[in-house]
Amino acid sequence: MIKILYAKDIEPKWFAGRDFEGTNETVQNVIQDVIKNGDAALKKYGAMFDVSSPASIQIPEAELKACAEKLKKEKPETYDALCHSHDLAYKFALRQRKSFDDFEEELQPGLFTGQKTIPVEKAGVYVPAGRFPLLSTVVMTVTPAIAAGVDDFVLCTPPRVHPDDLEKAKAEGTGVPGKPFVGGKPYADEGILAAAYICGAKKAFAVGGSQAVAAMAYGTESVPEVDVIVGPGNKFVAAAKKEVYGKVGIDMVAGPTEVFVIADGSADPRWVAADLLAQAEHDIVAQPVMATPDADFAKKVADEIEVQLETLSTKETARASIDNYGRIIITESLEQAAEIANRKAPEHLELALNAGPERDKIASMVRNYGSLFIGHYAAEVFGDYSAGLNHTLPTSGAAHYSGGLSVRVFLKTVTTLRAKEGSEGMINSAVAAGALGDAEGLAAHARAARIRLEKK
Repeated sequence: MIKILYAKDIEPKWFAGRDFEGTNETVQNVIQDVIKNGDAALKKYGAMFDVSSPASIQIPEAELKACAEKLKKEKPETYDALCHSHDLAYKFALRQRKSFDDFEEELQPGLFTGQKTIPVEKAGVYVPAGRFPLLSTVVMTVTPAIAAGVDDFVLCTPPRVHPDDLEKAKAEGTGVPGKPFVGGKPYADEGILAAAYICGAKKAFAVGGSQAVAAMAYGTESVPEVDVIVGPGNKFVAAAKKEVYGKVGIDMVAGPTEVFVIADGSADPRWVAADLLAQAEHDIVAQPVMATPDADFAKKVADEIEVQLETLSTKETARASIDNYGRIIITESLEQAAEIANRKAPEHLELALNAGPERDKIASMVRNYGSLFIGHYAAEVFGDYSAGLNHTLPTSGAAHYSGGLSVRVFLKTVTTLRAKEGSEGMINSAVAAGALGDAEGLAAHARAARIRLEKK
């Protein structure tokens, strides 16, 4: 059962970021192997860790299209939901892109400083396909790259046995965990490939894990080298992204998912319990938390969690998360709940409060979160799937200094300088630069500034 405690009894270590890595040496070896051996290393690790190790890596674009057409025919509700999710995500990402404007400002007469926002040339997207292939992750990673104006991007996702090879794999007893089917056609989860096509992806590769990150960072015979890598994954993927940062840009090093709900008696305990379980079912180390000044409401939510767990198909995972990492915190006030949330800096923060001055006050107090969901009807799961927001968000306290994945990750903000000969601004900058060059003992700096004051 979820643990209920008072705010004064919160363990100080609970506020610290959580580290689940312990994988650095393994990942470093994989990266070096991919750098040295390219596609051969990718196939080797596919045979070690995946259900398939195809003869080639790139999945033809025709396969993506076929998967989308199959999904539209066989599961139209899922197809329509993906289209809806992509449409809203694209609209939101385009609006974000507009917020990064270019300008040139004349700071002094004849001295013009400017800013330009330029998309990276190549981006790489990683889409995991473990227990639950995350179709929505395709939307959340590919869409902002396109909205940002990235010309070329690739998608990597773990390999699966191609339909044409299923009969042979079955006869061999391969194509299952621990017994990979080797040498077949490149393929991946059909839902992921369909989502990729819907979102505009053209280059998909059947490679997963830390080896996929290494391939995108350094390039192989098949997988092109990129400038930025985004997307979630397990602890090996996270560690690999951390290792290649500097060679390429990354969105973040994400950990297990989190939700923090600030609620009072106006909330429906069934809804709050459902929201906590929606995060708990992701991972046994997911962290579902609620803070409330209402002790009776806290007990109602705890009881409702138990009721809903019994009918949940993901009960085993959710139960482990709830029992080991779940918390209901009884606070002295909503303001104290907001203070705790700011200190925790959760990935998702919900305000399960009625509209009014009090909710507005709490909304203005909170500042450290990946995404904020305001009011009873702004379900966090909408942000996961279908409200335009991006669900790739900072975890483990990273919301103290960072936001989630957005078009910003695919953009470079660069600056420009233009100066007119003999202008007041140019002369003033040359004089100041010369003096500062002298002060720092950098004679060539000072000369490069003053030489522009000399008559030709």
